[in-house]
Amino acid sequence: MKKNITNKVLMVRPALFAFNEKTAQEIQNSALIEFDKMVEKLKSIGIDVKVIQDTKEPHTPDSIFPNNWFSTHYSNTVVLYPMFAENRRLERTDKIYEFFDNVDNLNIVDYSSLEKENIFLEGTGALVLDRKNKKAYCSLSQRADEKLLDIFCEDAGYKKIAFHSYQTINEERKVIYHTNTMMAMGENYAILCADSIDNLEERANVIGELEKDKKEIVYITEKQVESFLGDVIELVNNEGVNICVMSATAYSALTDEQKSIIEKYDVILPVDVHTIEKYGGGSARCMIAELFI
Repeated sequence: MKKNITNKVLMVRPALFAFNEKTAQEIQNSALIEFDKMVEKLKSIGIDVKVIQDTKEPHTPDSIFPNNWFSTHYSNTVVLYPMFAENRRLERTDKIYEFFDNVDNLNIVDYSSLEKENIFLEGTGALVLDRKNKKAYCSLSQRADEKLLDIFCEDAGYKKIAFHSYQTINEERKVIYHTNTMMAMGENYAILCADSIDNLEERANVIGELEKDKKEIVYITEKQVESFLGDVIELVNNEGVNICVMSATAYSALTDEQKSIIEKYDVILPVDVHTIEKYGGGSARCMIAELFI
C-alpha cells in the first residue's frame, strides 16, 4: 500500500446535524441519507471506512467534520488540535482509538490545552499536508496560528509553507479560515486557488514549492472555491488505485481541462452531500479523517 495516502478513514455519523429548531428533523434526515450513501460509495470502491455514531449529548452540530480536531501519522502518532469554537471542542472523543490498528506505544501529541490561550490550529482544515515531501501548507488566520504551526512543523518534521488567503464577500476581502477550502494535495498534483493569495510574493512561494516537487497544479477560481472544489481528498483503494473524493457540487464545477489533469492520476469519485454543504459549510474532505495508524 502507498505510504503517503491511506485507504482507511474515519467518519462521524451525526446525531443532531446543524441543529435548528424549525428544520431540525428534516435537515438531520437529509444529512443522514447523504452520509450513509457516501460511506456506502466509498466502501464500494475499496476504501475501508470506520464510522463513529455521534450522540445527542453533548450537542455537537459540526461533529460530521472530524478532520479539524485530530490527525494521524505513520509514526504511530495522533495529534489533537485546539479548536476555535467552544462547542466544537466537545467533539473530541476517545472512541477514535478503537479504530486504530496499532495502539501499542501510541504517541499522542496534544495541543488542545492551547485553547485556553486563544491559540488555534484546526487540524487538516488549517493544514494541507504534503506527507510525501513533508511540507505543511497553511493559510494563516484566527484558526491557524503561526506560532503553533511552527511547533507542529518542528514536532512532525515538516517544512512550513505559510501564507494568507482571502475570499470576496459582499465586495470585501475576508480572510479564509481553513486552507482546505482553497487548496488540496494529491500525490502528483495539487489543487490551488492562487487568486485567493493576494500577496504576490506569498503566491509565488506556494506555487514554487509545488513546482519544486513536480506537482501538476490544477488552478481553480474563487467561484469554484464556493463550489467546494478545494475541499477534496485523495485516497487509495485496496487495489492501489488513487481515488479523488469530491462532492457532486465540486464535480459539476470542474472544467474539462481540470478534470483531465486529475484523471491522469486519480479516479474521481463524486458524492452528493449538498445538504451537508449548505447547512454545515463543509464538504467531502472535511467529512473524512485519514487513518495512518
